[in-house]
Amino acid sequence: MPYTPGANWQYDVPTTGSTHLPPDAGYGKALTNQGYGFEVAVADLIDNSIDAGADKVVVHFLRDASRILTLLIIDNGKGMDEEGLDAAMTVGRRRDYGEGALGMYGTGLKAASLSHASSLTVVSRTRRSRAAGRRLTAEGIEDGFRCDTVDPRYAQDLVDRYDGIIEWQGTVVRWDGVRSFETVGRGQSDQFLSKAIARLETHLGLYLHRYLQNDLKLDIAVWDVSSGDSLGEEVDHIAVEALDPFGYKVPGKAGYPRKFTAPVEGVGDVQLTAHIWPAKSKQAGFRQIGSLTARQGFYFYRNDRLVQAGGWNGLRNPEGHLVLARIAVDLPARANSVLSLDVKKENVTVTPAFTLGVEKAVDSAGHTFSGFLADAEAAYRDGSRRTEIVRKAVTPPGKGLDPKIKRVIKEELPEKADEEPISFTWGSLPPDQFFALDRASNTLILNKTYREDFNDGRRGGVNDAPVTKTLLYLLLEDCFGLGRWERGRQDKVDYWNTILLASVDAQRARRAQAAS
Repeated sequence: MPYTPGANWQYDVPTTGSTHLPPDAGYGKALTNQGYGFEVAVADLIDNSIDAGADKVVVHFLRDASRILTLLIIDNGKGMDEEGLDAAMTVGRRRDYGEGALGMYGTGLKAASLSHASSLTVVSRTRRSRAAGRRLTAEGIEDGFRCDTVDPRYAQDLVDRYDGIIEWQGTVVRWDGVRSFETVGRGQSDQFLSKAIARLETHLGLYLHRYLQNDLKLDIAVWDVSSGDSLGEEVDHIAVEALDPFGYKVPGKAGYPRKFTAPVEGVGDVQLTAHIWPAKSKQAGFRQIGSLTARQGFYFYRNDRLVQAGGWNGLRNPEGHLVLARIAVDLPARANSVLSLDVKKENVTVTPAFTLGVEKAVDSAGHTFSGFLADAEAAYRDGSRRTEIVRKAVTPPGKGLDPKIKRVIKEELPEKADEEPISFTWGSLPPDQFFALDRASNTLILNKTYREDFNDGRRGGVNDAPVTKTLLYLLLEDCFGLGRWERGRQDKVDYWNTILLASVDAQRARRAQAAS
C-alpha cells in the first residue's frame, strides 16, 4: 500500500523494497573479540563434540623443549564431510539444532577459536567420507571471508595420528598462533601449563559434570614433540572428573534437597531444586569450584549442560551466611522472553517475572522458598559454632600424580599459598638411590631403573605407580620449601632410600618366584 504522508506514522514503518547486504570483512574484528575466556572457549568446542555424539574427547597441548606450540581437541563423534565442513566454517551460518543440542547460535566454533588463536583448522572424517579439512584465519576473514582447503594428505595423516580416539569417524579442531601461548617466556612453559590445565580441569569438570557422570570420557594431555619419536612423548595426562556442585554425601539440613515450583509469568511453572550443603565441607564440589560467596545461588542447566554456576540474578545480594544455599534450575525447552542465555553460555539473564515467581515458590508440603533461605542460614550459623581441628598446610602435589589423588589431598589438607606444586618424574639415578629431591624445582625424582617393578612389569603412563608416589609425597612433602637443610633431615632421606631399595628387592624376588 503506498504511503500517505502523515497517516499512521506512529504504528508502522512502510518500505518500498529491499537489498541484501553481506557482512563487511571488518566483521572479523568483532568475531575475534567476543570476550571468551580460555576455559569457556574450550568448553564451547567440546559442546560441539557432544552434539556430534562423541563419548571420548581429548584436549591436547603440543609443546617442544622451549615453547607451547598448539592446542588440539579430538573427538570420536560422527564427523563431517566436505559439505559439512563448509557449513561449519561459514561465518554467520546458523544450522538447525536438535531439541537436546548444546549449540545455539552457530557462532561458537569460529568466535571461541579466533578469540584465542590466529588460525582455526578443522579436520574430520565420517564413516562414509575420507578425511578432509578447512582452515580459517583472521587474514582470510579480512580477505572476503576466505576459507582454505586443507591438503587431504595432511588431513588423513592427522586423523591417523589419533587413531586411538578416531576410529571410523571423528573430528580434530586445531588452534595455531594461540596468543596466550606466545606470551609465555622461555623456561616458563611448565609453570604456565600447570596453571592453565588446573583451571581448565576445574571448569570442564564443573560445567560438564552431568555428562562426565554418565558416558563422557574427557582427558587433557600434554605431548612433547621435541623427542626423537615422530609422535613425541606424553609428559602429562589428566582424566577430567566430574565436579558436582550438589555432590554432598549428607545434606546440611535434614529434609533437603526440596523441589519447589515457581509460577513464572510468561513461562509457566519452573522447577527449583534447593540444596543446603553441610557446613565446612571439604568436598571438591563445594570448595574447589571458586569463591564460596560467588558460588551460592542459582545453577542453571540447559540440556544437562551447566550454563551458570551461582549468583542470585537480582533476587538478592550474595551474603556470607548463605554460602550453603544452591538451587538447580533446568531451563525450559522452549524459547521465552523471561530467561535468556548469552552466546558464551556463561550467564543467564532474567526478567523480574522470574524473581517474582521464585519469591512465590512452594514445595508439595507447603514449604516456602524464603523458608529454604532461612534453613540455609541456620545451617551455616550452627556450623560456624563448631570447633574444627586445623590441619597443617602442605605444598600441593602436581604433575605425575593421579588427579583423583590430588583432589582428595586438596579436600583433606589446606594448601600453602604461592607454593609451586611438587611434581613427580622418573629419571636416571645411582643404583643406591630409589628417589632424589630437586628442591630448586620442587621435583621428586624416582629412579627409572625400578619403574617396571611398580607397574607390573610395564612402563606405565605419566601418572603411574600411584600408591608409591602418594606414600613418597606424604613422607617428603615437608622437605620442600624449607630454608636451611638440616643434617638430621638428610639422614632420614638416606635411610628411607635404603629401606625402599630393600622393598624393591623383595618385590623382584616375589615376581621371580611367581614366574618360576
